Amino acid sequence: MPLLYQWRAGGETRQISDRTIRLALHETLRESGITDASGNPLDFHPHDFRRIFITDAILNGLPPHIAQVIAGHNNINTTMGYAAIYPTDAIEAHQAFIARRRAIRPPEEYRAVTPEEWQDFLGHFERRKLALGDCGRAYGTDCIHEHACVRCPVLIVSPAERPRLVEIRDNLADRIAEAEREGWLGEIEGLSVSLAAAEEKLTQLDAQQERRDTPVFLGIPAFDQFAARTSDVQEP
Repeated sequence: MPLLYQWRAGGETRQISDRTIRLALHETLRESGITDASGNPLDFHPHDFRRIFITDAILNGLPPHIAQVIAGHNNINTTMGYAAIYPTDAIEAHQAFIARRRAIRPPEEYRAVTPEEWQDFLGHFERRKLALGDCGRAYGTDCIHEHACVRCPVLIVSPAERPRLVEIRDNLADRIAEAEREGWLGEIEGLSVSLAAAEEKLTQLDAQQERRDTPVFLGIPAFDQFAARTSDVQEP
């Protein structure tokens, strides 16, 4: 993911370490000459500015649920604790955010939907169901591939339809061989494009299945990696 604090080092972009940021803060505070009530230099840490940012952002109208995403909190109560706010403040801030968004949106977008428009919207999802899976085409858009679904990049092939896709791939290969025998050069070009698309989708299906079957190692050590004990207890 993009990093907020990064610099060029050794010919590549790297994350600035916490230690470097801490040293920069201490140096800046020391050079500023600002002290606390007892005359000692101020002592700030990166996490202090994180808390200040969240508090200031929410108090100035940023919805708490967005601040939660920015801060990376799993629970919005953690964000509310950072900002030292109450549920009423969170609700009011969210309502104010919605009101501001509605004020800048065209008023015709908030009109009542007609029965015809609603049926057309529901029918769109019915029309997305294809023999090989689903069409990922956005609502209100036309098919730009003239329903040549095998070639279309927005075709979402169902894993259950893999045998059917294999049949299509094999049939395309047979048709290309026939066209080469008969000298139908125009047919070969079109069929080759479809064959390449079918093989690509098969590769995507296999990669998806491999990801499902392969466990993801998150760096958590197994028991035998950190426990080296023996037991003298006799098995029953």
